[in-house]
Amino acid sequence: MPAGNLKKLKCAIHFGADAVYIGGKDFSLRAYADNFSGDDILEGIAYAHARGKKVYVAVNIFAHDADIAPAADYFRFLQAAGADAAIISDLGLISLCHEVAPSLAIHVSTQANTLNTRTVLLYKSMGVKRIVLARELSLAEAKTMCDACPDMQFEAFCHGAMCVSYSGRCLLSSYFTRRSANRGECVQPCRWSYKLVEQQRPDAPLDIEEDARGTYILNSKDMRLLSRIPSLAEAGICSLKVEGRMKSEFYIATVASAYRAAIDEYLSSGHITHEAELNARLERVSHRPYTEGFLFGAPLDSISYDSTRTREKEIYVATVLSYADGVATVEMRNRFRTGDALNILSPSPADGKSFTLGEITDPADSSATDDAKLVQHTYSFACPYPLLEGDLLTRDAE
Repeated sequence: MPAGNLKKLKCAIHFGADAVYIGGKDFSLRAYADNFSGDDILEGIAYAHARGKKVYVAVNIFAHDADIAPAADYFRFLQAAGADAAIISDLGLISLCHEVAPSLAIHVSTQANTLNTRTVLLYKSMGVKRIVLARELSLAEAKTMCDACPDMQFEAFCHGAMCVSYSGRCLLSSYFTRRSANRGECVQPCRWSYKLVEQQRPDAPLDIEEDARGTYILNSKDMRLLSRIPSLAEAGICSLKVEGRMKSEFYIATVASAYRAAIDEYLSSGHITHEAELNARLERVSHRPYTEGFLFGAPLDSISYDSTRTREKEIYVATVLSYADGVATVEMRNRFRTGDALNILSPSPADGKSFTLGEITDPADSSATDDAKLVQHTYSFACPYPLLEGDLLTRDAE
């Protein structure tokens, strides 16, 4: 699961991730996520390892010469910190990491566009442990590679935003805004609306109309492969990856819990018992229309001709800090009031339960209120279901 900061790392692990991937303040392709300072990386790795989970660190920019010396220091730091792998796309950085941090495992980023077995064998000769496959591969092509290289680990994206360009090799961001996608600064111009300008009438741009909202000819749908977990596993994929280091904790919790349940059901029975319910859960987060991308060949329906995303069907209102004697203490994230029906998102049996909120207390001075409106303030209230630290509370969107 993705983790844009420490809170999201803890959220992802709480809701079932076996591993998280993060980015530091430099060398990562999500420059505008919160990202992790050196101290955050140390704390995040310690937190994950104490729970038997792993942390992979994205170092997936395409480097310039000026990046090499600081990148060498960074790889040494990650090795000393106990990171479980560095996710790298640049050949020079792969070589550098192997040289200066030989015990730090290397995963090849999807940005490297690994599409054939010969490339896998080349990476293997460089000491690479895992390939994050290009999203342009079909399932049959991925299986061919897995069968040909049984001692290489293969990871595939299973959920989240897709890039209309070739695994992120987009030049539009640099062209329009001088913010390079390959330096982690993409402004996602593929999500913008475009107009046709005639040479003879430059002051009269024309909509390239597809519907009432115009045409968004570069806007990709979002990937969802929950139903294909059996096929991916049987093809030889050992790890499933979710896009979204800039997504909310509600998104992370919802997606992690759905895929955790689906994977566990598949591993225990050979099929996903509650597939329809789990896919319905994935409809509750904000998303573009879903697609299976290139899984069965070149997609014919991967473009979303609408710039908008579906609204979240639930509003994330609080994170549980503690629970004792029937009372939940929470950190407020969005306003809630006495009388609201709150929903529980949890890896425990309380998941999916709802309750009506009664009196709200401010633990700082024991004062009562019927309106929790102070952002990130701590509140307490009665809850009939046992909650765990890290559970999320939501209310239905209006």
